[in-house]
Amino acid sequence: MITGVLFAILAGLMLGLYALPEKFTKDYEFENTWSMFFFINTFIVPNIAAFLLIDGFADILGAIPSNVLIAMVVSSIAWGIGAMMWGKAINYIGLSLGFSIFIGTIILVGSLIPFFLNGLPATNVFYTILAGLAVVLVGVMANGKAGIIRQKDEAGTAEASNGKGGSVVTGILIAVVGGLLATGFSFANSYGAEIIDEASQAQGNASWKSAIAVMYVIYMAGGVAIALYFAQQLTAKKLWGKFKTPHLGNNLLMTTIMGVFNFAASVTFAYAAFKLGKELGGSVGYAIFNTACVVTAIVSGLITKEWVKASSKAKNSLYLGLTCMVVGIIIIAYSNTLS
Repeated sequence: MITGVLFAILAGLMLGLYALPEKFTKDYEFENTWSMFFFINTFIVPNIAAFLLIDGFADILGAIPSNVLIAMVVSSIAWGIGAMMWGKAINYIGLSLGFSIFIGTIILVGSLIPFFLNGLPATNVFYTILAGLAVVLVGVMANGKAGIIRQKDEAGTAEASNGKGGSVVTGILIAVVGGLLATGFSFANSYGAEIIDEASQAQGNASWKSAIAVMYVIYMAGGVAIALYFAQQLTAKKLWGKFKTPHLGNNLLMTTIMGVFNFAASVTFAYAAFKLGKELGGSVGYAIFNTACVVTAIVSGLITKEWVKASSKAKNSLYLGLTCMVVGIIIIAYSNTLS
């Protein structure tokens, strides 16, 4: 079980860092950068990983019952829409706050979904998990407050008035709705992981390869919704031509790094969930995975001077949120020992 917790933390670290290269793309609008990232992330990387690394992958897909596959596809499409909104929220309110609100919502809702699918754990375990989630919620609220204070601090500066960031309230709403939709990821993983793992092991694959197969279904289905959205946006805003830039090579490299890190993070989480077991993998593992991601994103936002113009009041609220999320993840991890 310790292995599962460690892999969940590792997955969170990777997910928390995946969007960082977006800061180094040049001459691209939001739609250009994120459409390129999502195309690589949801279509290119999963296919390369699945067909190169998994034995009998086509047979594994064929062994998934139609009702399970449909449920995974529908919930994955919801996740895809939510993931797109995640990127939009980051553009509005920054990397650290965008991650905090979006993934905070995912933690609070997504961590409870497996309980509806697999049943409740022992009473003491369940209450400990709820206590940890409550502490995480306090952290999310503190981070939201920090973002609102920061925007007030930056009022009148070029960063706050150039129109790129927009309203922090709008960004928070996008992050919350996106987070609710993105819990489809938790549902799809919890609903299909065991069946896909059995089909994968029947082909002689290890569990970490089963994790790739699970993520393949989720990413490919979610990618369809994302692709339709960005195709419409690029056409409506006449941005297709902006892909032609002297910085195309650099931008392609940055978005490829983002895509590989994001997919690897999800695969690592799925493997962690296998290690933690059916009862707690999708709840405890999911909460640890996403909270570790938020903590990493906040720290990276501080390192990249996202909060350099914020007042001490905003920073103190951010630090409070960070502390609460760390304490919350410790409580949630402790619940694993009670099982």
